[in-house]
Amino acid sequence: MSLVTLLEQAGLTGRGGARFPTSIKLQSALDAGADLIVNACDGEIGVHKDALVVAEHLDALQHGAGLLARRTRWAAHRGSETERRLHDAGLRVLSVPSRYVASEESALVNLLHGGRARPITRLAPISTGGRDAQGRRLRPTLVLNAETVWRVSQIERHGAAWFRGFGTAEEPGPRLVTMGGNVERPGVYDAEAGIPLRDLLDAAGALDVQGVGISGMSGGWLRGHDAWTATWSDAGLAPYGVPTGTGAVHVLDRRSCPIDHLSRIATFAAGESAGQCGPCMFGVPAVAEQLERLADGALPPEEMLDLHHRLGMLPGRGACRFPDGVSRFVASGLRTFTAEVEAHLAGRCALTKEWAGAAR
Repeated sequence: MSLVTLLEQAGLTGRGGARFPTSIKLQSALDAGADLIVNACDGEIGVHKDALVVAEHLDALQHGAGLLARRTRWAAHRGSETERRLHDAGLRVLSVPSRYVASEESALVNLLHGGRARPITRLAPISTGGRDAQGRRLRPTLVLNAETVWRVSQIERHGAAWFRGFGTAEEPGPRLVTMGGNVERPGVYDAEAGIPLRDLLDAAGALDVQGVGISGMSGGWLRGHDAWTATWSDAGLAPYGVPTGTGAVHVLDRRSCPIDHLSRIATFAAGESAGQCGPCMFGVPAVAEQLERLADGALPPEEMLDLHHRLGMLPGRGACRFPDGVSRFVASGLRTFTAEVEAHLAGRCALTKEWAGAAR
């Protein structure tokens, strides 16, 4: 049985967030004679699972990489412990700038070929090749996140039925989840689709839960009471408009202002874009500026319509999905924390019960 068929039977999807079937991605890469980049950057906010895979399962990870391609490069953020571990193991490391968009798959391929670590526009999957902004041809390169490559190794060793013994029929297999924020025991946990989100919150010692952010800056939000009853799966979180995505869970406690949190993340996003497409260069900073004024209680209510319109204009217009994620993250937060938004529009923080202007 071919590896592609085995992965198809197992139902493995990418553990980096997109959930695209790995068998389909691998088949197109094999047809194109692609090389492999193992992405161990943990590029999403609050994610640390690739670092754990490299630290604790490097032999199995290398075995998985060997099954997928003859030539492999290992991507890690410059100066990270993960990069050091990969260097110490004698592997060929692609040293990636520690910026949000630098670990996007086309940015990694562009960097590998001597360009800058910025996403590129492509009309076909990057695994089949492409051209950079200067028109130079890029060699076909398959990019898979480290957890996905580790799962390939496990499936080859234990079989598709073993893999499907975890999760649900629609979302099979074990997954790693990074728990952070206001929890007593932050870290990376074993999980699977179909378990109660409560189990993960309890395991990490979640405290005083006001809201739960899922999948970092590419995801969205649940109210605390919804998080305690929700199911950890894409299907279970669909009613809230939130995917499991990258497997990051951030607990926001009741002492923290969710509007201020949204503002700080949006400001971070405005400084992390590649600065090469309109939505990133102008749209995201404009959203960040309006959110900052909302957090300060200084945004006129009539500007909310403009903010929502701007959020709706971000998706689908950039070289990568970065502005799409920012739009989804912010829109979800505004929708989830409606009472707090209304309070800030009235110039009052619902958390502190103080007038925002007087507090500053």
